[in-house]
This record gives sequence, C-alpha cells and structure tokens, in this order.
Amino acid sequence: MEELVIRDADVVDGSGADAYRADVVVDGGRITSIVKEAAAAGCQRPKARRELDAEGLVLSPGFVDMHAHSDLALLRDPDHSAKAAQGVTLEVIGQDGLSYAPVDDRTLGEVRRAIAGWNGPGDDIDFDWRTVGEYLDRLDRGIAVNAAYLIPQGTVRALAVGWEDREATPDELDRMRRLVAEGLEQGAVGMSSGLTYTPGMYAQDAELTELCRVVASYGGYYCPHHRSYGAGALQAYEEMVALTREAGCSLHLAHATMNFGVNKGRAPELLSLLDEALAAGSDISLDTYPYTPGCTTLAAVLPSWASEGGPKETLRRLADEETAERIRHHLEVTGSDGCHGVPVEWDTIEISGVGDPALADFVGRTIRESADRRREAPWATARGLLLADRLAPTILQHVGHEENVRAIMRHRVHTGGSDGILQGAKPHPRAYGTFPHYLGHYVRELGVLSLEECVAHLTSRPAARLRLPDRGLVREGYRADLVLFDPATVAAGSTFAEPRTLPTGIPHVLVDGRFVIEDGRRTDVLAGRAVRRTPPA
Repeated sequence: MEELVIRDADVVDGSGADAYRADVVVDGGRITSIVKEAAAAGCQRPKARRELDAEGLVLSPGFVDMHAHSDLALLRDPDHSAKAAQGVTLEVIGQDGLSYAPVDDRTLGEVRRAIAGWNGPGDDIDFDWRTVGEYLDRLDRGIAVNAAYLIPQGTVRALAVGWEDREATPDELDRMRRLVAEGLEQGAVGMSSGLTYTPGMYAQDAELTELCRVVASYGGYYCPHHRSYGAGALQAYEEMVALTREAGCSLHLAHATMNFGVNKGRAPELLSLLDEALAAGSDISLDTYPYTPGCTTLAAVLPSWASEGGPKETLRRLADEETAERIRHHLEVTGSDGCHGVPVEWDTIEISGVGDPALADFVGRTIRESADRRREAPWATARGLLLADRLAPTILQHVGHEENVRAIMRHRVHTGGSDGILQGAKPHPRAYGTFPHYLGHYVRELGVLSLEECVAHLTSRPAARLRLPDRGLVREGYRADLVLFDPATVAAGSTFAEPRTLPTGIPHVLVDGRFVIEDGRRTDVLAGRAVRRTPPA
C-alpha cells in the first residue's frame, strides 16, 4: 500500500492552469497518482497507509527561492523554519558572487570575513570542504530543504587573482575557466556575480564573457547582481543582456529591482528592454522579492577603491583620517559606486544587525537617527560602527518604489527570490515572509496576480530555469516536494518590527514526500539534499 493520499485538495499545479479538485497519492518520494474529482465522480478512491484531509486547502508544488543566502544557515540550523515554514522546498545559494566554494585556506578566511554580515562569521561551522563538489556532499548529509548552488565568480577571482583591482593575466583567466568548469562538473547549476562587491566587481566584461562561455557549454545560467541598481541601472541591465548574448549564455537577473529616486516609475523601461531581448532570442529570467526596501551590508555602500585588497585593507583605509575623508566625499557628494552611483541618504539606511552584541543599540535605527543621538555627523557614526564591528553590520535600504515592484512581478519571466539574509537582530522580513507575502498580499488582497499565475512564478518557472525535469509541477512521476496552504488566510507573519515571525496559513510542507512542516509545526525531518545540475540533452 502506498504511503500517503492527500484527499480533496484544490490542486494549483504550477502550470498556470485553473485549479482542480483531486486526490493526490505520494509514495517513495514521488507523486504516483492524481485522481481528479474523485469524490464527485463516485469512482474508487485511492488508498494509502495515511490519509490527509485537504478540504479547503490548495496543494501546489513546493516554492523555489531563486535567491537565498542560506549557505551556512542550512548547516548551522537544522530547523530552518525561516524557509520551510514558507513552503520553500528548494533554495538557490552561492549568490552575489561570494560564497564558500571553491576555496583554499587563504580565500576561505577572506570570504568568511567579507560576508560575515550575510552568513555570520562561521565560527560554529566545520569547514571540511574546499571544492564545490565537497560542499554539495556536505549538504547531502541532510538539510531541511533542498539546495542548488551557483559558482560565485568573486570567490573564483579571489582564488585565481586576489582582491586587487586589475585585469586578470591570461594564466589567471585560464585558471578561472577551469575552476568554473570544475564546479559545473561537480553539480553547480550556474555562476553568480556580485558586480558591486569586491573582488567580483573588478572583472571587466571581456573576462565575464569568457567565464559565461564556460557556463553556457555546461547548460548552466549566469546570475549577476549587476553593476548598478541606482543611477546606472538600465545601462547595467543592458550590459548583462549584451554580455550573455555574446557568450551564448542564459541570463537570470538577481533581485531585479529599480531603486532609488532616479528610478521611480521606470520599471516599464526595464521590461521593454527585456521584451526586446526575449523577442530577439535571448534566454532571460529574473527574480524579485515583494518589498520595497533592500538589504545588504553597510560596508557594501563604500566606494570600490576603498575595498580593494580585501577586508583588512578596507579597515585600514577607514582608520586613516585622510582616506576616510575621501570615502566620505565619494559617499555623500559624488555618489559611490557601492551605493549605485547615488549620493548616500543616511536617513534611508537602517542598521538591521551587528556582529558585536555590545553595539546592539544601533539596531533598528537609521544612521542619521543614531548620529543625532550621538550628536555627530552621520559619516562619523557609520565609520565608527564599521571600525568597531569589523565591517559586520547589515542594513536595510529604504529606497524602493511600490509601482516598480508590482510592474516587475507581473512579467512573464518573473520568479520569486527572497534575497533573505538570516543574520542580525532585525533582518529584512523578506527572509521569513517572501512567499506567503506574495500569496496573501499581492494575490488575495491586491489581485496583482491570480493565484494560478503566482504559483507558476514560484514553482514551474524557476524549475525550468534550473533545468529540473521532475520538479515544479504537480504531475505523476514528479518529486513530491509539495505545500498545502489556505488561500483565505495565508500571510507573512514577519514585519519590519517583528521580522522573525513565521507565516500563517501554511499547515503542511513536504520535501521528498516527507513532512517537514506538519500541522503548522516543524518536524525533525531532514529530507533536503543538494540538487545538482542536469546535463543538457
């Protein structure tokens, strides 16, 4: 007898088609049978060792978080309710060009310092891997949800070139090509970049194009955090479209927003650019989170020259009075490239987390608010905090526009990505709420998307980008990564005031046919594994 039958579910199958009532049978981690309108037809209903009454619930494929920063959280926190409770059954990690494989002993230490604000310092992690394959093997020991990995181009450049702002030599470029190829052979699904983060930002287009040629040859995709989301946003998007067209590589635009005052109301210009490229034959997709503020590290807003050489050199420059004044001028007057070419507005930058608990008083306040309390200039506050916390502070940047968020999420190549940083006392609520916020706020309350459309954006569309032939749809033979939610009550519990509150209206989540969320509670099941690249046919 089979393991589980989910009775009388309203199946939203991920294709975008209308919902239908069905009994869905699960066995051996896969969907083995779908009996439509079983009760109404009066036919023989499937039986199983366990029956789950899904009356009033929607059954859909598990959600795919196309932009996650759970690289260490998956290892550190077996519970991982931040994502499992949202209905996420697969995360794509290795984002923004910086992660923990491939590395050697030197670069591992450098990367750990550089992205401590994203993932914590990692003092509680046994870094017993160096290659992409070894990291994926580590995930295979058992994690809460599945994970796919992007080779981080900045980490690759740190390994082959270092953290200097210069062109790679031919030998260094050859080494980067080999590292990318090895990572793809070992199971990575593509390559990411962080082109406003060091050292990835030091790569010119010719270098990135050569690496994208390697990615394309393995059937992977390129996922850039491009060079500007502010003053040069449209030009940065155009650059990525042209670069991947030249390389013959699929393109997935990370957190594809149009932020800062200069881009208010300009989402249609971005979408027109994408439509023209799609019509010309480019393979493009994108992800967004359904919120207006962004989230990154405070150090990320510094000009790129201030970060050359890695974290130690950044701290040295901040400590030097003359150099610090140059940094301030770039930030406040000319517009730092780290702040997307826009002069910084200190009242939009809110500290969301610090590494040193003694600095907790900064959390939840903007730089300007803290500066006013301390009776000093905002730059003095920001500089002092960066030095005291060794570049660890994370921030929310309140620079987005609701009309842009809504326009972009309607596009036919849109997918969902939380960009969720799980560190800090007050992380962005998107880390805990992205997927129920889509369903509750933008579907039920605002009607920006229909339920069927939204589920397709969060399931089959990302599965197609990842070239996963047996995920993303409720189909016989597909993997039983499934979520059951109440369309009348599903909502994000997380807010900016209480960002770690779990969602409501998602009682059951299955990974590989096993309940990781049951009756609204996290089980002890660790059914997640590494999802490796599917070779092209």
